[in-house]
Formats: sequence, C-alpha cells, structure tokens
Amino acid sequence: MPKVIDHDQRRREIVEVAKKLIAEGGFEAATMRSIVAAAGFANGALKYYFASKDGIIAATFDSVLQETAERMSMLDPDASPMEALQGFVEAAMPLDAHRITSARVLLVLWEHSVTNPDLARQYRDLLTTWRAELTRRIAAAWGAGEPPEAPAVGALADEIISVAIGANVASLMHPVGELVDRYTAYVDGLMRRIAG
Repeated sequence: MPKVIDHDQRRREIVEVAKKLIAEGGFEAATMRSIVAAAGFANGALKYYFASKDGIIAATFDSVLQETAERMSMLDPDASPMEALQGFVEAAMPLDAHRITSARVLLVLWEHSVTNPDLARQYRDLLTTWRAELTRRIAAAWGAGEPPEAPAVGALADEIISVAIGANVASLMHPVGELVDRYTAYVDGLMRRIAG
C-alpha cells in the first residue's frame, strides 16, 4: 500500500525550513538546493510542492504575514476596548524571540517584494486591513468620552503602524530582546495617551 503524504503539511515544513534559512543567512541562503538539504528531501522533490523558489518565497512571505494576523485575531473577545487595542498593538511589536525572527524574515523578503507585484500587493493589503482594524479599535477605546475626529484616529493608527514597523527593523540591530522594555514602555505610554 503506498504511503499517504500530507502535501499541505509538507508545504508548511518547506516554508519553515525556508524561514529558518532566511533568518540565519538572508535571502541568498534559501536556495532550492539548501532548502532540499535542510528539509531532508531528495533532489527534485520540491517540484511536487512548489514550482520554483519564487513559489517558496511567496508562501514564506504569506506565512510570516499570517502569523502576525493570527496573533491579532487570537485576542480575548471579552476584553475591554482598551485591552483589545493594547493586545492588537502588542501582537505587531517585536516582544519575543519568535516575533523578532519573523521580523528578520519579513525584512529580508521586503526587498524581494518591491520587485514582485503580487507580494507587494499582499503586504499593502495587510497594512490596509491592519489600519482599518486599528482605527476601529482606537475609536472604541476612545468611545467613552467625546468621539475623536476621524483624522485624529487615522493619524494615531498611522503612528502605531510606523512605530511597529520601525521597532521590528530596529530590533534586528540589537541582541534579541534588548529593546523589549523600550517597546513595552511605548505601548504603555500609548495606552495612557488614549485613556487620558
């Protein structure tokens, strides 16, 4: 009886190998040959799961973006609007080793996405969705008092996105975890500003 192979699981395994190689050695480290070797597959086996390195890179990029989206969606549905906003912001910040590694992979792939319209669109779509959700959560957190002007909510959402992107980039230039206290203090201060 032939062995049953879970192709989706194999694709996920290949993506995880590609992430590890990219995190450790950059884009050039994730060659088809190095991915095959690290995944323990025979030469040519990747073609059953991905047609090319671009396919692996696209799946890796999507995986990192989905991890962020999953962290944001796993927040407690019974949290107060302020707690929900804080959890959402923290989900995008490099506050642990896993998120810092994901930021490293994403940063490497950003350069590749500039020349790949599909990846660039995917990232823009994520940012658009992220901004819409932030504006909704900010407005809900501010909702107890006078409703804020729409431009103020949008400007704060843009600030948070910019800080999160900058924090992810800066975290790569320091020993893992060195900036966590600084970023936690930013989030705490942000929540005080919104509550204030």
